Amino acid sequence: MNECGQYSSQYSRRDFLSETSLGLGSAALASLMTPGLLSAKPQNSIPLYGLQLPPKAKRVIYLFQSGAPSQMELFDYKPALQKMNGKELPESIRKGQRLTGMTVGQKSFPIAAPQFTFSQYGDSGAWMSELIPHMASIVNDLCIVKSMHTEAINHDPAITFFQTGSQQPGRPCIGSWISYGLGSDNDNLPTFCVLLSEGRARPQPLYSRLWGNGFLPSKHQGVQFRSGADPVLYLNNPASVTKEDRARQLAYLEQLHRMELERMGDPEINTNIAKYEMAFRMQTSIPETMDISKEPEYINDMYGPDSKIPGTYAANCLLARRLAERNVKFIQLYHQGWDHHGSLPKQIRTLSKGVDQPSAALIKDLKQRGLLDDTLVIWGGEFGRTNYSQGKLTRDNYGRDHHPRCFTVWMAGAGIKKGLSYGQTDELCYNVIQDPVHVHDFQATMLHLLGVDHEQLTFKHQGRRYRLTDVHGKVIKDLLA
Repeated sequence: MNECGQYSSQYSRRDFLSETSLGLGSAALASLMTPGLLSAKPQNSIPLYGLQLPPKAKRVIYLFQSGAPSQMELFDYKPALQKMNGKELPESIRKGQRLTGMTVGQKSFPIAAPQFTFSQYGDSGAWMSELIPHMASIVNDLCIVKSMHTEAINHDPAITFFQTGSQQPGRPCIGSWISYGLGSDNDNLPTFCVLLSEGRARPQPLYSRLWGNGFLPSKHQGVQFRSGADPVLYLNNPASVTKEDRARQLAYLEQLHRMELERMGDPEINTNIAKYEMAFRMQTSIPETMDISKEPEYINDMYGPDSKIPGTYAANCLLARRLAERNVKFIQLYHQGWDHHGSLPKQIRTLSKGVDQPSAALIKDLKQRGLLDDTLVIWGGEFGRTNYSQGKLTRDNYGRDHHPRCFTVWMAGAGIKKGLSYGQTDELCYNVIQDPVHVHDFQATMLHLLGVDHEQLTFKHQGRRYRLTDVHGKVIKDLLA
């Protein structure tokens, strides 16, 4: 108030911030120490779209088998391959379709029959390989899609296509889209968590852009959890810094960020504030979440002996269940090692043994806890394998090249039909002949189960509105319960 008894009209927002900084700092510190104290709703509530559809799934666990498992050795039983073993693949089947650089120079394409037996399981009599007896035991809970297909024929573009909807890098991945569209149900853990494991030495590489946010705000990127003492890099405080010291530091850092936001107007500054606050809360939540030592012995037995070894696929499946219990929205597991261009019979036996029991255990564990009803679980790779041998075919040894024309994934849980085998390939497992499911259809169906219309979940970037499914995709309603 000035000397005339009137309020000054020149008192700016910046003046207010600077003159009340101590009070704001105290409020920010209190908010950090007691999340939600100053907000009427969760900090990570649904930010943009809400739910356009009735949701069946609250969360997704995606068990991505990087390198591409052979559908013929695991799920897609084809007796005709045994009759044609060693014979040339008919041109009427291959139809001059695209080959990789590894087999384009082959003069001969001898059909390689799987060396493993199949049996029928479950109420539907689904055919399953001897390599996956534990998955066979839960076949009544599975929806096995045998008619997946894609355009990508090499690993990096194929995985990028599955995870981002484009073969070219730079787009947001599935988990980031879900984080952007639906937000989080847990303020103390990331919305999107990533776990990696390896099935054999020197697998195909994976890149962090596969769980990157692309052009979405960076708070929507996946957070990779590592095995060992520091599950998230740089999360722990230095030895001389207490929790209260860190909270006070972040409170004042938030003041600086808000002053910069006032000056620059850059929305990414808000993202930085949110990330610092989340990191502070994760200092408490992550150690508790990652500590599996208190799991009962029967749970470790269910997942297998590797579940006690950090960084293994079994341990990551168990962690996925723990993250699902804590309402993490999107949990991505990558298991590397499925790229079998040679010595396939030996290598696929090893890889299958490592994933079979933990994958089935995850379904059983979620089911016994009542979590499978609102959790969507997905298992599969980026494409399939050829029915002919890459290189020389011998009785006990062969390899298979990449094959985008047909492959198999399975799903279980929220909103998915149980005990269903969907789609069909030809008798030599080379082309889809019934009920094709494209990658974009798969993505659209997954979003539908989460209550999101894939055509409405968009983000404007460089003058164009983008979405996960680009300008394609349809919901496969035959897969829905």
